Amino acid sequence: MPHSPGRDRTVVDLPAGRLRGANEGGVAVFRAVPYAAPPVGDLRWRPAQPHAGWTGTRDATADGPSAPQMYVEGGDPVLGGHGSPPFDEDCLTLNLWTPAADDARRPVLIWIHGGGFVSGSGSLPGYSGETFARDGDLVVVSINYRIGPLGYLYPGDEESEGAGNFWLTDQLAALHWVRENIAAFGGDPDRVTVAGQSGGAVSTAALAGHPQAEGLIRRVILQSPPFGLDLPVPAAYLERTAAYLELAGAKDLAELRTLPWPELIGAGGALFGQTMRWGYWPTPFLPVIDGVTLSCHPARALLGEAAAGIDVMIGWTREEANFGFALDEGYAAATREQVTDRIAETFGSEAAEGVYAAYERARPGARPADVLMDLITDELFRVPAVRLAEARAAAGSPVWAYQFDLPTPAYEGRLGAAHCLELPFVFDNFDQWSHAPFLTGLAPAVRDGLAYAMHRAWIAFVRTGDPNHPDLPQWQPYDTRSRTTMRFDSVVSALDDLAGASRLLHHPVTA
Repeated sequence: MPHSPGRDRTVVDLPAGRLRGANEGGVAVFRAVPYAAPPVGDLRWRPAQPHAGWTGTRDATADGPSAPQMYVEGGDPVLGGHGSPPFDEDCLTLNLWTPAADDARRPVLIWIHGGGFVSGSGSLPGYSGETFARDGDLVVVSINYRIGPLGYLYPGDEESEGAGNFWLTDQLAALHWVRENIAAFGGDPDRVTVAGQSGGAVSTAALAGHPQAEGLIRRVILQSPPFGLDLPVPAAYLERTAAYLELAGAKDLAELRTLPWPELIGAGGALFGQTMRWGYWPTPFLPVIDGVTLSCHPARALLGEAAAGIDVMIGWTREEANFGFALDEGYAAATREQVTDRIAETFGSEAAEGVYAAYERARPGARPADVLMDLITDELFRVPAVRLAEARAAAGSPVWAYQFDLPTPAYEGRLGAAHCLELPFVFDNFDQWSHAPFLTGLAPAVRDGLAYAMHRAWIAFVRTGDPNHPDLPQWQPYDTRSRTTMRFDSVVSALDDLAGASRLLHHPVTA
């Protein structure tokens, strides 16, 4: 139970020790709370281990270090950066926001950041849980976990017992921490929603169907999950591990454990160059289907019996791939022949011209680069998401689908409704995204109105499993007849089979 001398709702007693947080904007906030032991030294590339606890009162008023990752001063031209120093391997901590550390047993939202498996932080200002805690009377938890080579390298040696996915062991540890401790912060351990975006949505799906998470998750929100990724099995991933070892100048895992983490991150950056393929989203590190920590693709996990009763919301942005390709001058100069050849890798050479023509008709005046970006959006995000919605609906499992359609005027509109653009709308905290170039030029009235609609829908879903609220058009669950999909744009509307053209192009047998 919370310790509250003099009704101090920012001091909490946990089995691990006492925490002192802070009051920020009327919300109690606890930062850099350890949920597992620091994965350093001999614990590098080992599953997350329990934290030993602490004596006295631990100060929880300042963010801890983020997971080690590549960093460029000034950030990127879309997000303006997705993680900033300090970085440290001792990063297995979480931030928590609550209206009060009392016994109210509020619904709980756990946020898992994305970042292509190589970047991001649970303590990024844009991922602050303050708006959800205040507006929805929720307890919000945002986690840090190992990313890049420290979280996604597959060692494949006897020392690791053939296991990988250390990122997943971190997240499972955080989930169990929430189960054991959230009541002390005013949360209900039986009403937990896990939400994530991009790579964080892959994590969310992996947790939802995981045997070690059974009974711990009531609902999931999957924002732009790249379920179209072909996840490797150990034999395939070991080739990438060998390339990484060579880049790091190490002969085995034992030698890697002696290197400082900046060298490991540098070698990970070099791996980008070795693994990039023209017309594909770059992913030097991936989850591995190792049969130990992860038995199947996370999208399949959501179709298993363990996840059948979990409420699911899933969605994508209309032009996901524009995030990574629209501002690249090399792709802007792509030819029809290049894009047709890329299409042939998916559809076969005989169908490639017809598929190109179908994409061209769907976007009048499309350049080859536009066709390519629409193809990548469909392959990696939209079509796999629709496939999951179809399968869950056919099985009678609850699922809600949406598409984020509002284009940004930034960069003369070239980004469209790109990957990540829905994030500040979901959190409804644009003041925390002032550094992000992709929000430039959005009309405040449209921006704020859409954010209100989305933010309240997410709150409603976390609280009840139904995203409907009075300021939203009626949103029906996705089924295999109407295929209702909520379209979030300057006008919000529920449409039937919004992704039908993509669905039929990629999977005509499901018509």
